[in-house]
Formats: sequence, structure tokens, C-alpha cells
Amino acid sequence: MQKPPAPGAARQPPDEDERHALTERLDRLLPQTQCGQCGYAGCRPYAEAMARGEAGPNRCPPGGDAGAHALAKTLGMPARPYDRNRGEYKPHQVAFIIEDECIGCTKCIQACPVDAIVGGPKHMHTVLDDLCTGCELCVPACPVDCIVMEPVAAAAPAAGADPKI
Repeated sequence: MQKPPAPGAARQPPDEDERHALTERLDRLLPQTQCGQCGYAGCRPYAEAMARGEAGPNRCPPGGDAGAHALAKTLGMPARPYDRNRGEYKPHQVAFIIEDECIGCTKCIQACPVDAIVGGPKHMHTVLDDLCTGCELCVPACPVDCIVMEPVAAAAPAAGADPKI
């Protein structure tokens, strides 16, 4: 492992093992929406680009300002807000297919980066809520506009749990 640079000195590029470890830490901080709003094909490629010094920590709208600050801290960079030109921060949401309007074209299935939509050609499709990351890539793919994004309801307290704790 390399020593930290002296104040004012340029940081040496990390070796392959350090870059891999940094990529892992950065990837764990990302929201795993796989939406591509950062300009990369998914969260892992974005983490790899940050670890190589090719991308800044402020490119992820789903992570919001808190995510950008956590990434900057991990990279040892000054924190700054995420780039609003890349998209809007939204609370977690999932896709919902209005089944009566679905024509079974499969374009949403092809657009989904995490295989959260199931169905067959000419048959109605449905979204597996537990797998949906809320990336919204299925919405513009649908030719009949039968996909809507719905906020994920806050989890209810467990039975017998004190909601004030």
C-alpha cells in the first residue's frame, strides 16, 4: 500500500489492487439503479471510472447530494452537490404496468437493466417490485404509455414495535 502524499504533493495513481478495492467501496455506495444518468452503462462502470480518476463523484442523480458527498469523501475529494443537469433526485420508486393497457410488445423487458419485468410476447407483462431499481428506462420504451412510476411506501413498523423509537 502506498503512503499518503505529502501536503501539496500530487497523489500517485493507485496500483491495480488499490484501484480494485476503491472500485468495490465506491460501487457499494452507489444506489445500484443501473440507470445510466451518470453517463456510464451502470453503477459498476461508473465506480471503475471514478477509481481510475476519469469521472467525478457528482454524476449520480439517484444518489442525490448525500451520495455525491459520500463518494467524494471516499475519493478524498471536496464534497459538492450532484450535477442537476444529469437528472432529478427522486425518492425510491418502482415501475408499475397498467395491465389492461399492456400490448405485450416486450420493449420494456428489453430496456430493463435488471430483469425486473416478466412476460412474453403478446402477453401482459408485470414488474417484480423486489427487483425494480426505479431507473425509469422502461417508461420511454413503452409505445402505449402503460408504465407509471410509483413511490415505494415506507415500511410499516413491525407488529408490537414502538414507532417512537
